[in-house]
Amino acid sequence: MGSRLNGHHRDTLAQVFRHPTSHNIEWHDVLSLLNAVGTVRDTHKGHIEIRIGDAVEVLEPDRHKEIETEQLAILRRLLRRGGYAPEDLTG
Repeated sequence: MGSRLNGHHRDTLAQVFRHPTSHNIEWHDVLSLLNAVGTVRDTHKGHIEIRIGDAVEVLEPDRHKEIETEQLAILRRLLRRGGYAPEDLTG
């Protein structure tokens, strides 16, 4: 699955899963990653639906440059369910 990720996507993925949580992950980088691993579409309520395989989440787009901590937790869960946790991409 990791073959769809370029170096920038891999860096963003590492930031998403970094502990302690990184507070400077830019929203446009996250959207680029999500578009690379799944599908992203706007809903009629101004949210975005993200689908990675069978895993689906709906988020309110961040109005700030950086992603919020709560959204980061949702993204971690979604990426894990979609097979994009860092441990799933090694070896």
